[in-house]
Amino acid sequence: MRKVFVLGGAGDEGEKPFWISYADLMSALMVTFLVVMAVALLAITKDVSDAERNEARRHQDIERLLDMIEETTRRFPGTNFDRARAVIDFGERARFETGSSRLTRAQSQHLVLFVADLLAVAREDVGRKWLKRVVAEGFADWRGDYLLNLNLSLQRSQRVLCVLLDPGYASERALSGAEMRQAHDLFFVGGYSSNSLKQTLEESRRIEMRLEFFELHELPAPQTAPPQSDEFGKCRI
Repeated sequence: MRKVFVLGGAGDEGEKPFWISYADLMSALMVTFLVVMAVALLAITKDVSDAERNEARRHQDIERLLDMIEETTRRFPGTNFDRARAVIDFGERARFETGSSRLTRAQSQHLVLFVADLLAVAREDVGRKWLKRVVAEGFADWRGDYLLNLNLSLQRSQRVLCVLLDPGYASERALSGAEMRQAHDLFFVGGYSSNSLKQTLEESRRIEMRLEFFELHELPAPQTAPPQSDEFGKCRI
């Protein structure tokens, strides 16, 4: 009788599949996809949380800055601070005659004294960080031609800078050289004609200062020194 020998394992190895099954492949891909999505969602959630925290800190800082400006305003009777609009209204302390952009010596001195205190607040850490600019806005009443009133409003806005940068307007206290440089960088001029009318013609002919703040990740503009000239600060209106 012939004996037949079968090599053990050779046939079994040949019958084993080399590639993993399609179901196993899809399962692995699904797991990989879920892991990638989980990591991405965690990263997005972290970014959103950081942005929310930064915005909350910005809001708190600006509220503290508004508190300081509000306290400064209380020291100057007749000057009001609209916190919701971040607008300073000088009322009778900076009111104009019809068709005029002139301020009296007392009105000019009031503006200089107030702005000196406002600049001190702007030099605080929270002020340097978030106070972007102060826009001096002049207004006219509704009478007269629109373009004439627009030019008049602009001249009234410019008058604020004249008062701050021309020492000849101050009878008691003028801004120092450092304060003038700070005002040069911080203050901007804007004229608004007969927009935002008040109840009376007299109340409409006024000056306001509107505060603007930096947004998150907005870098402060580099400060520029005013030109070195004997004419700097000389008012021509």
